[in-house]
Amino acid sequence: RLFKEISKHKGPPVFTQAERYKMVRAIKWVDEIVEGAPYVTTLETLDKYCCDFCVHGDDITLTVDGKDTYEEVKKSGRYRECKRTQGVSTTDLVGRMLLMTKAHHSNMGRSDYQQHTDNFGSGPKGHSPWTGVSQFLQTSQKIIQFASGKEPQPGDTIIYVAGAFDLFHIGHVDFLDAVSQLSEKPYVIVGLHFDQEVNRYKGKNYPIMNIHERTLSVLACRYVSEVVIGAPYAVTKDLLDHFKVDLVCHGKTEVFPDRDGSDPYAVPRKMGILRTVDSGNSLTTDVIVQRIIKNRLLFEARNQKKEAKEMAVIQAMKRREEDKANERAQAVL
Repeated sequence: RLFKEISKHKGPPVFTQAERYKMVRAIKWVDEIVEGAPYVTTLETLDKYCCDFCVHGDDITLTVDGKDTYEEVKKSGRYRECKRTQGVSTTDLVGRMLLMTKAHHSNMGRSDYQQHTDNFGSGPKGHSPWTGVSQFLQTSQKIIQFASGKEPQPGDTIIYVAGAFDLFHIGHVDFLDAVSQLSEKPYVIVGLHFDQEVNRYKGKNYPIMNIHERTLSVLACRYVSEVVIGAPYAVTKDLLDHFKVDLVCHGKTEVFPDRDGSDPYAVPRKMGILRTVDSGNSLTTDVIVQRIIKNRLLFEARNQKKEAKEMAVIQAMKRREEDKANERAQAVL
């Protein structure tokens, strides 16, 4: 969808148009991208791109004047719905970025966190189930849905990278793409550090996303074959032997020393299998956070306006249900 369309109907996007296209192309379940798609999905759009039906989550999407963006395709029977993943909320992530505390993942009940949830996900007449803040709960089934389930094959080059991969973005995508191009048959393993480890070397309120959220974000990338959840900060000989690693890669970002001051990449460096990979992209998690902070008031206004529209739809749906119930009761009498 075009930047102007998003801004008009939903408020300011965090990412640019080009960044959003690149991110979606990197999702392993995506086959093709339609650039500049209209915000309101029509039958003409579906027919133009030979689509059998349109799919959306079970949260409602409204135009700037409060109309269902999928009304036309719903009426024609060419609409399918997937259950929204409970606890995954842009609203919540934005709130975490502005709540400069180290313990935002475990401080959901704190008054200052509640203030952010009030600003970002609640209107004057109650909470919308779609825009309100909720907490993500990881399950083994979710991991299975995202995991490739493929083991390395003979002839594969097993490449290991490690980091926080927080707020998974196109800087990460470009890095992983560059890493995968180091071999004709790459098998890329991403080691994700636990939240406490990330906070140790990043500080502030990092990571914005917890280990469970970061795991699914990385697994969704088409360049990733496997994820090590809670990988050790230092790349050890045991780790390299266990996964039969051929190459270890790191980007051009700063490498922070381990707790004892040692180089976390000392072992692969000594073995001659460490490579520095230039992604050609300067976007970092810090840059994204700064974008949010810069546009804080715009994001607050966006979410409050969005939720007000959603609450109006909910109230209208309730009234229709009540009217139908009253009609049935009258018919019985």
